[in-house]
Amino acid sequence: MSSTASKLPPLATLGPFIALILACAFFATQSERFLSAQNFALILQQVMVVAVIAIGQTLVILTAGIDLSCGMVMALGGIVMTKMAADYGFSAPVAIACGMAVTMLFGLVNGLLVTKIKLPPFIVTLGTLNIAFAATQLYSGAQTITDIPAGMTALGNTFQLGQTAIVWGAVLMLVLYLVTWFALRETAPGRHVYAVGNSPEATRLTGIATDKVLLGVYVLAGLFYGIASLLSVARTGAGDPNAGQTENLDAISAVVLGGTSLFGGRGVILGTLVGALIVGVFRNGLTLMGVSSVYQILVTGILVILAVATDQLSRKGVR
Repeated sequence: MSSTASKLPPLATLGPFIALILACAFFATQSERFLSAQNFALILQQVMVVAVIAIGQTLVILTAGIDLSCGMVMALGGIVMTKMAADYGFSAPVAIACGMAVTMLFGLVNGLLVTKIKLPPFIVTLGTLNIAFAATQLYSGAQTITDIPAGMTALGNTFQLGQTAIVWGAVLMLVLYLVTWFALRETAPGRHVYAVGNSPEATRLTGIATDKVLLGVYVLAGLFYGIASLLSVARTGAGDPNAGQTENLDAISAVVLGGTSLFGGRGVILGTLVGALIVGVFRNGLTLMGVSSVYQILVTGILVILAVATDQLSRKGVR
């Protein structure tokens, strides 16, 4: 009995899966439409932007940091992409590359301020959040940008899987999660991310360049925000200067609900995907029940507090 129990994943890993199943079971009793394949495809489409942002956020939190700028940097990337294509006539690949370069530049700045000047990630990213928001509004003139080339919205197209239309952006999201899961689990740089989050000083004494690991994490997070920008543009068909307002909270919620510790060094990237699906399932289920968006945000906040409290109690239990 004890050997069987020892082979089971810990509760922190199983918890998000159990919560997702319970949420699906509850909403299935509230709406006949909830369990349809079309509705699950819709949930995937609705969460794909937040879920990709949450990959970058997970990497940062695993190092015991946090990135408050993720949503606004994503919005700025989308504006740069669409403006380059619509106003300056750049081809879709070049415009997309420009947008991603900007999001990675923000990641580089965040990383340099954290590693070289030793500023707290919370303060650094709070500052770059405001810088990204101001830059987005000024550069776009607070106007939505349309008339973009079809190449920028290709990931918003769908393909048929049986009777269900699946958006290509959701497929890309799943591929990104699998690649990140493999990198964190099977490669040395991936294990270094966990080591830095557990104990940066001990990691440094083993000869690992902790500053390079942190810098790489922030730049890589910027790349994921850039990909999320493209997915947002593909989903809406426009560059929206007001995007990113709720993605910040939703991405952090997905990471925490997925079981990644806010204290760093502990978490599974696939748990973040489950966390994003929990947020999506609650939003979708409550919408089907006719609950207003204000109450949906309220429920999300309560879930995050419960997840953080569970993490804190779990850490005390370990001690």
